[in-house]
Amino acid sequence: MLGTQSPLPAGITWRADEVREVLAEAGVALGPPGAQWGADIGFFNKLTLAPSAFRAMRNPDGATLDELLPPDLYARWVALKERYIGRDRGIERKRPFIAVYQLYRAALERNGLREGGIIGPVIEDALKARGMELTPTILQLKIDDPRGALATFRRETLKPEDIACVRGTLDIIENDLPRIAARANAWAVGDLDTLRGMPDARAQVMTCLSAWTASETARELGMADIQSKVSAAWLSKVDAAMAEHPVVFATVPIDSLLRADGQLDALRARGYTVLAPDESDVFEDVDGDASKEAVTP
Repeated sequence: MLGTQSPLPAGITWRADEVREVLAEAGVALGPPGAQWGADIGFFNKLTLAPSAFRAMRNPDGATLDELLPPDLYARWVALKERYIGRDRGIERKRPFIAVYQLYRAALERNGLREGGIIGPVIEDALKARGMELTPTILQLKIDDPRGALATFRRETLKPEDIACVRGTLDIIENDLPRIAARANAWAVGDLDTLRGMPDARAQVMTCLSAWTASETARELGMADIQSKVSAAWLSKVDAAMAEHPVVFATVPIDSLLRADGQLDALRARGYTVLAPDESDVFEDVDGDASKEAVTP
């Protein structure tokens, strides 16, 4: 298992030799856990949905961020927006968790950080050389009435989760960008002790995710317990792959692996033996036979 890190410095280099070696032997390569929302609609219907989707990004009744955010929070927003985005009056009408994510992406770019495009291409090239593709573990969720879902979401009003998302994300932009770079460097050299000693980088992601999952729209779509469903789908894919192949490769965000209730604990609970990179990759069981179910992050 490769614990992946995002964001990363745009020009970072990392030692991928061991990853390529495992991929050369793997019978299957599993993608990261997650969820994807789809709908049974044709191509032209997708086009007609575009205006509705765009309107759903904006606050109800034309409200702007200065009307929705507490004064102290809005003052911080304005200062960072001017620094990283500049003049963009349209963003002031977007929903808080959407607007602050755009600001976060702009801050990453200005500080030489990027999400994606560094780890994935290495894996894809190695698999392509073998005529293989990444096997998705994404939980597929069907939306029977996408128009209705968008209409419901457009009526959603501000929630405490929205404020928490904005406040926490601004904290990261103001104070934690150097820590992001330090985390990336620790990941690049496999410094697990440093990574374990850092705050959970996914905590803010989960806070912002709750701004969506706490919505009435999400509840109607059965997404209130989405994280447990995503985890169950991923574990099912791992079990199936391990039953068919002696070597399985998988990628999971490093913070998900290291946290107390993450994938490694879930695998241990299912009877897998989990070995860290600095531990022996072969161990002896009570009968002296080498186990075939060793999982290394």
